[in-house]
Amino acid sequence: MAATASQTNLAGLPRRLVQDGIIPEDKLAEATETARKQKVPLVAFLVNEDLAEPRSIAVAASHEFGVPLLDLDAVEIDLEVVRAVDQKLINKHRVLPLVKRGQRLFLGISDPTNLQAIDDIKFQTSLRIDPVVVEQDKLEERITKAIEAVDTSMMSAGLDDDDFDLENLEVTSDEEEEEDVSDVEDAPVVRFVNKILLDAIKRGASDVHFEPYEKYFRVRTRLDGVLSEVAQPPVVLANKVCARLKVMSRMDIAERRVPQDGRIKMRLSKNRAIDFRVNTCPTLFGEKIVLRILDPSSAKLGIDVLGYEEQQKQLYLKHLNKPYGMILVTGPTGSGKTVSLYTGLNILNTEDRNISTAEDPAEINLPGINQVNVNPKVGLTFASSLKAFLRQDPDVIMVGEIRDLETAEIAIKAAQTGHLVLSTLHTNDAPKTLTRLVDMGVMPYAIATSVSLIIAQRLGRRLCDNCKEVRDIPREALEKEGFSAADLDKGVTIFGPKGCKQCNEGYKGRVGIFQVMEVSEAMGRIIMEGGNAMQIADQATKEGVLDLRQAGLNKVKEGVTSLDEVNRVTIE
Repeated sequence: MAATASQTNLAGLPRRLVQDGIIPEDKLAEATETARKQKVPLVAFLVNEDLAEPRSIAVAASHEFGVPLLDLDAVEIDLEVVRAVDQKLINKHRVLPLVKRGQRLFLGISDPTNLQAIDDIKFQTSLRIDPVVVEQDKLEERITKAIEAVDTSMMSAGLDDDDFDLENLEVTSDEEEEEDVSDVEDAPVVRFVNKILLDAIKRGASDVHFEPYEKYFRVRTRLDGVLSEVAQPPVVLANKVCARLKVMSRMDIAERRVPQDGRIKMRLSKNRAIDFRVNTCPTLFGEKIVLRILDPSSAKLGIDVLGYEEQQKQLYLKHLNKPYGMILVTGPTGSGKTVSLYTGLNILNTEDRNISTAEDPAEINLPGINQVNVNPKVGLTFASSLKAFLRQDPDVIMVGEIRDLETAEIAIKAAQTGHLVLSTLHTNDAPKTLTRLVDMGVMPYAIATSVSLIIAQRLGRRLCDNCKEVRDIPREALEKEGFSAADLDKGVTIFGPKGCKQCNEGYKGRVGIFQVMEVSEAMGRIIMEGGNAMQIADQATKEGVLDLRQAGLNKVKEGVTSLDEVNRVTIE
């Protein structure tokens, strides 16, 4: 067919469409002008207006530019490859990642002249882009299905949101100012983060970890003290998830070089809200974010369900009812110290008492108690808060943690002058707590006359009552574990985990393992004479104080937990 003068002015795909008789030149000229005004790609316009068959356009484009032609009905889309490309670019350019081979990405495209799409995706992925011509109508259909599948797989992670309204979930922080994030409220990342947090709450997790690495990005939750992976989103989403969490907790999104602390309040219903304490930490491949779940209801569980032996419980209640003295709770992070302290505060929280707490930060809000968040940046430290409390006519003072000599001295003076003081220390057991205070520089006589009770604790997983099973363990092995001959002569039944639909690998919930040590006059003399932790421990044994190991073995004898679990959290 001889080319007319006007056809000579055409170039690229339009010329091929006219030459192949797919569309008359006059209609093509009109369509080109309309598509330009509407800012719609020419191929999409031609197909949407039924001016040309999608298959014919694809064949013409393949012949004109020497680009391979592919029928999308004959291939299965790889979601991992789709995830490698930013969804915004897919939606903007209406292209579809098909296959990745080494450093080459094959890209489904209806118009190979769309060089901007190829350049943008090449820049974002750092891959070599090889275009493949596909039919426009099938391309649109596959893009929609692929994006929906990616969103669904992101949110699968075993989540069930029947009890929650994800669309109307209210997320706030302690800050008064509000930030407009409505433009991202419908984004898949937002829904993914919300569902991960809701799932953690429903499963009873204590912490959620978002961890970026070079080749992958994982989400783990700590359930009953044990970390396990719950999701592995695409690594390209790591920064987006991090940004979303920082927006929720009112952190500086632009600051990625130093750790930050924040707080999220998630209101699940009119009567229930959950707080998250949020911390970021810069790592080699992005910021790791850990959320501690703070459930106010845990402070109202009551002392009976925490796991104290009857004698231990009575000792704790006895010293809570004293008008002065110091009660110290000790143990590693995540051992339940906060719940023990707040349980005590809840018991003391009556109309006739003035209770003040200094915390970093206040983990659980208790009406009727004056709680202060320390802020060293502005000079509000534990020590300065304690000094202020002593001028506020206090009855009970709680210090989140004794970290330095100044705080220790002020707290001890408060305990010596008619106030009940509760606090925590990071030590391994109760006897070591007394010598730790000496090491900090506190005078031994001050310790002996002020510290009245020390509670060392661990948290062990509780066996599921529905499926726990009896374990046959030889007597010799039980003796090595620490069981007494008297216990073994009476007969000890040891239970272990099995696993069922109602529990998590044979365990359901956690139970406290406690060493509750009343500081006696004999222990006070040992401290003032410069004695060590071993001497104090020997005296505690003489006075009938159970150490953590013995308390744990009692839980095994009662069938509350397993021997393996006690070995995990206590020293043999």
